[in-house]
Amino acid sequence: MFNPNTIDDIANRLADAVPSGFNHLKDDMDKNFHAILQSALEKLDIVTREEFEVQKGVLAKTRSKLEALEKQVAEIELHLQPETAN
Repeated sequence: MFNPNTIDDIANRLADAVPSGFNHLKDDMDKNFHAILQSALEKLDIVTREEFEVQKGVLAKTRSKLEALEKQVAEIELHLQPETAN
């Protein structure tokens, strides 16, 4: 889903931003930041670019089929109109 290396990088940056007086807590904070970030990102229900592009293609194909079906229905309705007018 989300690149684990990116989460590690963000967690490390957050831990590095902790004031030097708390260096003894750095490893623990790094692990906690990592867990919090992972949990928060999972709740966002994010998709990868690849998944997005696949769904975009499916949508375009579906839209094209729908437009073709709408055209067919319009043609059928046009052919039926003279028969119902009699």
